[in-house]
Amino acid sequence: MHKLVSKLIIYRNIGEDSILFHLAAICREFESGSYKKEDLTARILEEIHRLLDVATTYGFNHNLWRSYLAFLLAMTETPFTLVAEKKGIVDGTVNEFARNDFAIFRQLLDYDFSLIEEELELNCFTLIRNYRSVEKKEQLYNRNVSIRIQELSEAIEATSDAEELFRVVMEFYKKYGVGQFGLNKAFRVNTTDPSSPADGSYKDRLIVPITITSNVVLDDLVGYELQKTQLMKNTEAFLEGKPANNVLLYGDAGTGKSTSIKALLNLYYEQGLRMIEVYKHEFRYLRDIISIIKGRNYRFIIYMDDLSFEGAETEYKYLKAVIEGDLEVKPDNVLIYATSNRRHLLRETFNDRKEIEEDDVHPVDTMAERRSLSDRFGVTIGYFKPDRQEYYDIVKGLAEKAPEIDLPEEELLHQADIWEIRHGGRSGRTARQFIDYLLGN
Repeated sequence: MHKLVSKLIIYRNIGEDSILFHLAAICREFESGSYKKEDLTARILEEIHRLLDVATTYGFNHNLWRSYLAFLLAMTETPFTLVAEKKGIVDGTVNEFARNDFAIFRQLLDYDFSLIEEELELNCFTLIRNYRSVEKKEQLYNRNVSIRIQELSEAIEATSDAEELFRVVMEFYKKYGVGQFGLNKAFRVNTTDPSSPADGSYKDRLIVPITITSNVVLDDLVGYELQKTQLMKNTEAFLEGKPANNVLLYGDAGTGKSTSIKALLNLYYEQGLRMIEVYKHEFRYLRDIISIIKGRNYRFIIYMDDLSFEGAETEYKYLKAVIEGDLEVKPDNVLIYATSNRRHLLRETFNDRKEIEEDDVHPVDTMAERRSLSDRFGVTIGYFKPDRQEYYDIVKGLAEKAPEIDLPEEELLHQADIWEIRHGGRSGRTARQFIDYLLGN
């Protein structure tokens, strides 16, 4: 195996710390004969342990070795795989280097570990090729990646030679993409590692996948049809490469602003929509985030939930600059969608106005500067508390989706009235909580 892995060219950056490279080093020692049986056995079992961890994280089953190699092919970002993501197979000498690597992967898929197992009295390689996983709930593994990898793994198994393997993987890249952006729906900013090397390598760790996402769909939000339609039209224009706007959803709490944006991800994921959640204390990373995603073959919504600023906070200046203020134009594959309870995102008090009027030479300019952030969202959509009939419609709509609730309509609405009086007034959130209460009792 070591001789095979050492000849990789395109996929050489899989990494020396990968399971593949560790097993290759183990095989080299085994073939040389200069090893201690106990030590080599321990190292093998450590790599099998790591492989089982990967299998658990991504819900792999059956042939874990084949699934792992498919995972490496799907997740390894190189200049070659990124071009293949956009264009599929293209003419060029680089394809010959790629074919070299796929010939190696073809041999790795069928690599014979039986001599190692016999000599070291192990059966772990046989077991991972005939693995039966414990059935898990979707919340316990990364289902988005699992589905894609299993599909690629099965397609790889059906190949008979390196050329066929090459074409199967190229078709996968063109259809789904490569790396974390190709296989995951949603992402967050990773600020746990404060180091920021001068060479910019920290960017490789700046965006990480959210492995478990909500299954909410727009139909789960009863009412607000005009708002949902406006949001969908803007998003569809964005996905089609047409002019589209940054969006601010503002209004009363509990009316479905965040739900509407999250539902877009499930509706348009297959069309290439991805979402990155960014909190205001992370705004200083916005330029770096955009530099990472601007060249990818996906459409990214940077999602900012519950956005607002107090008078002393200055993070909003990063956001203003990114939206319109930089010399560098925001790329066509990036939009910002935000939710807020405030139409004007900066909190403003009468004391603020008094100070401006008394101390500021140009008070009109200062007030305009504070309000200019919300003006930079080309589309603003209001979500407001429902009136009584709209609240009843939401309750009835949610109850219809829960056949376990068997109450006469009059009684249902009477209890809904009591609930909203005791729980903060009428809203979609209140209605949802009321239905959940009925389902739990």
